[in-house]
Amino acid sequence: MQLSDFDYYLPKQFIAQTPVEPRDSSKLMILDDKIEHKRFYNLPEYLERGDAVVLNDSKVVPARIIGRKETGGKIEVLIIKRINEDYECLIKGRIKPGMKILFGDETSGMAVRRTNHGFIMAFNKEPNLQGIGEMPTPPYIKEKLLDQKRYNTVYAENNGSIAAPTAGLHFTKGLIKKLEDKGVNTAYITLHVGAGTFLPIQQEKIETHKMEEEYLKINKENAEIINNASRVFAVGTTVVRALESSCKNDKIIPNEGWTDLFIYPGYRFKSKINCLLTNFHLPRSTLLLLVCAFAGKEKIFRAYKNAMENNYRFYSFGDAMMIKR
Repeated sequence: MQLSDFDYYLPKQFIAQTPVEPRDSSKLMILDDKIEHKRFYNLPEYLERGDAVVLNDSKVVPARIIGRKETGGKIEVLIIKRINEDYECLIKGRIKPGMKILFGDETSGMAVRRTNHGFIMAFNKEPNLQGIGEMPTPPYIKEKLLDQKRYNTVYAENNGSIAAPTAGLHFTKGLIKKLEDKGVNTAYITLHVGAGTFLPIQQEKIETHKMEEEYLKINKENAEIINNASRVFAVGTTVVRALESSCKNDKIIPNEGWTDLFIYPGYRFKSKINCLLTNFHLPRSTLLLLVCAFAGKEKIFRAYKNAMENNYRFYSFGDAMMIKR
């Protein structure tokens, strides 16, 4: 299977630069046998008592820190994950092993060694990300995020992601209450979005791509909510990967650990997911491959074409679609 088969052209005007207000006023495409155009606040119309909405409660941390080399050159560091006492980081700027980077708050880091995607860095003290860090919004978002809270969901609880599980950004607390008042159950899982979700696929042959590991957790209580649901509505590709990584004998089992599951067309789904709520994803991305595996490539590409014809907003701060199976 060729990566070039999952490419498409998106004019820049369709890339959302800022989130809409209120959150649930974004557009919502209903993708079934036909296409409907709604608003996200219409979501309760499509759920019934006994259904379950599964949300990823991971919280994005301000993991981007700006530093300078001792010679004065600017360096941008994105902290991906902790490895023993050090951190794996993506680096924007030229550095080499042994080079010292100076940050605010008297924090400094030393590039220890290269990795596949960046560097292992040792810090002189635990970096205070809340003090010196910035939200790591994607590079296609050129406008400064004025409200840092808008790059997290309203139900984010567990620190650990370096990118938002963007399908959940459309939910408001009021919308969640409307669903619960209707008898819809809410289940929370955790999958910390790491480099594996957004790093580009380098190989033309899709099957040779390997996902980076990401941490997940599903407890017994939430597994039972999902297993007992009439229908399961997965909010985001991260939820799909978490459920698929935790399914045994058609049931979601409590699970805590790491997953490198790569879902692309031809994958056979194990868990009971009836609907997927998701955003519109970048071409040639692992996220686009996952939704194509869920719904079929032709169906998804027709929907994306329809979305452009109807002025939908794409990517992280863009609009949403609900894919029925």
